[in-house]
Amino acid sequence: MVNIGRYNTLRVIKEVDFGVYLDGESEGEILMPVRYVPKNCQVGDYVDVFLYLDSEDRPIATTEKPYAQVGEFAMLRVLSVNKIGTFLDWGIMKDLLVPFREQKVTMTEGRSYLVYIYVDEETRRIVASAKLNKFLDKIPPDYTIGQEVDLIIESETDLGYKAIINNHHWGILYENEVFEQLAKGLKIKGYIRKIRSDNKIDLALHPLGYEKVDPLTQMILDELKKEGGFIAVSDKSDAELVYRVFGISKKSFKQAVGALYKRRLITIGPEGIRLIQ
Repeated sequence: MVNIGRYNTLRVIKEVDFGVYLDGESEGEILMPVRYVPKNCQVGDYVDVFLYLDSEDRPIATTEKPYAQVGEFAMLRVLSVNKIGTFLDWGIMKDLLVPFREQKVTMTEGRSYLVYIYVDEETRRIVASAKLNKFLDKIPPDYTIGQEVDLIIESETDLGYKAIINNHHWGILYENEVFEQLAKGLKIKGYIRKIRSDNKIDLALHPLGYEKVDPLTQMILDELKKEGGFIAVSDKSDAELVYRVFGISKKSFKQAVGALYKRRLITIGPEGIRLIQ
């Protein structure tokens, strides 16, 4: 079965002057225009292609890579607006339509918006929607605590950051979990911290083994800022010095410093730790 709006591996069945035709099974023969045909491609070869619909709603194959497929979210830039709706750049020749009814706010040319890509059941066309709630939390969460997941940052809130988990659920990254500014649309790895009784999901940016040192990382960051960005204590320093400066064990200090280093917030040298400005 072929999937419009997604990658497919299809067999070349015919060569013509303007490209090749692929076996589209129930979709019939699907044209891949000559500009997309891989070098030395022959009848019988299998090729990886992305399928979309042309202006006459016929399936077309391309080797271009869209920024996202059907069933995924992406931050996409507005190219133009007309009486039908807004058109987004999604990395292939044909622009992606967001009908006016699927816009939360009026979209402006040149700006980028987080949207969900899907196939409209009535028209069978690939379109996008900025009304994200329609496409999330439709199935109960089935994650394990500590599981690594793919996140897309949706917005900053009073609690921290709202994020999309694995293209299926909403989750929250709490303020004390985040030590840097996260941009809307940013794709990052995260971890399941907790699934609440109401199925709301708490997230972490780092493996849960780092949780216990998060208050310490903030304390060390605060001390670094207070001292102008440098403190003459490193992970090689004596435990006595570490305790005198920070009031914590060397083991906890090394864990906290390691977490800060991994987040690219500090550098560690033989002379001490330094805040990255």
